[in-house]
Amino acid sequence: MRADRLVSLVLLLRRHGRLTADALARELEVSTRTVLRDIEALSAAGVPVYAERGRHGGFALLPGFQTELTGLNHDEALALLVAGSRRGAQAFGLGGALASAMRKVVDALPESYRDTATGAARRLLVDPETDLLSRRMVTEDLPDAVVAEVRRAVLTGHRLRINYAAVDRPAQWRTVDPIGLVTAAEQGYLLATRSGQDRTYRLSRILDAEELPEPAQRPEHVDLDQAWKERGTRFRAGSDQIAVEVRVNGVRRAELVDTAVTVRSESVDPDGWLHLELTFQDPRHAEWALWQLGTNAEILTPPWLRTTLHDRAAALAAHHATP
Repeated sequence: MRADRLVSLVLLLRRHGRLTADALARELEVSTRTVLRDIEALSAAGVPVYAERGRHGGFALLPGFQTELTGLNHDEALALLVAGSRRGAQAFGLGGALASAMRKVVDALPESYRDTATGAARRLLVDPETDLLSRRMVTEDLPDAVVAEVRRAVLTGHRLRINYAAVDRPAQWRTVDPIGLVTAAEQGYLLATRSGQDRTYRLSRILDAEELPEPAQRPEHVDLDQAWKERGTRFRAGSDQIAVEVRVNGVRRAELVDTAVTVRSESVDPDGWLHLELTFQDPRHAEWALWQLGTNAEILTPPWLRTTLHDRAAALAAHHATP
C-alpha cells in the first residue's frame, strides 16, 4: 500500500512541479505527517526530492527526473482512460484507487499524445446511468474493422460514410458528422449529426464505414453524458408513440421490456403469462419488437396491430406452403 502511495507522490510532483505537504496530503488522502515520512523514504531510496522554503515553497523533484510505464501505446492508454472515467469504480468503492491509477497512466504517456488521449476519452461514454444489476445485458457482435473505422473518425474529428441498415429497411450509404460513441447495456451507439440534425445509429447496424478526409462539422467540446440524456428524452417524447397491451411468456419478458420505451403496468395472468402495458416509439417499432417474439406473445390492443401481425404471418405461411 505504501509503495503505491510513494509512486503516486512522485507522479504528483512530476505533474505539478511543486506542492506543499498539505496539498500532497489532500491528494493522497493521508496526514501531513505521513507525507513528510514518505518524502524521507523517497530521499533515502535515491529519488531526488528537495524542499523549498518560504511563502511559495513546497516539495519538488530535481529537473529531468522521470518515471516510466513502458509498453503502453495510445489505444491501450485510451482504453484505460475511458474505463477509468466512468461510474463503475465508485459503485464498488474503488474511486480513490482508480483516480490514483489514472494519474499514473496519464503521467506515463509521452508528451506527444498525452493531451490527445485524454481529450479523445471524452468522446467515448461507457454505460451512462446503467443499473448493471437489473438490466438485461445484450452483447453485440461487432466487426472490428468497422468499429475501428468509426472510432477513428470520431477521435480524429473527420466526417464518416456509413452503410447503415435501419430496422426493416435496406442498407443505405449516408455521410455523417460523428460526435461520440456510447455503450448502454453493452449495445454500442454512434452519436452524430446529418445535415445539421441529430442522429443516433446502432453500431451493430453499420455494415461498412469509411473515414473521410474532410473535418466533421461538430462542436470542439462535447458533454456526452448530457448529449445522451437529451437524445434519450427526445426519443421517449416522440410524437408517434403508441401504447400496446400484450400477453407475453415470462421467459421473453426482458427481451420485450428492453426494447420498449416505457412499461406502464405489469401483472401476472392466471395461466402464468405476464400482462404488460407498454409504450413503443412508433408503429413500426412495435410491429418489429412483437414479431420477434413469435408465439411467445399475444397482442391484445390495439386491434390494428394484432391484424397487422396476423396478415404478416399468413403471408409468410402462404409463401412457404408446400407445393
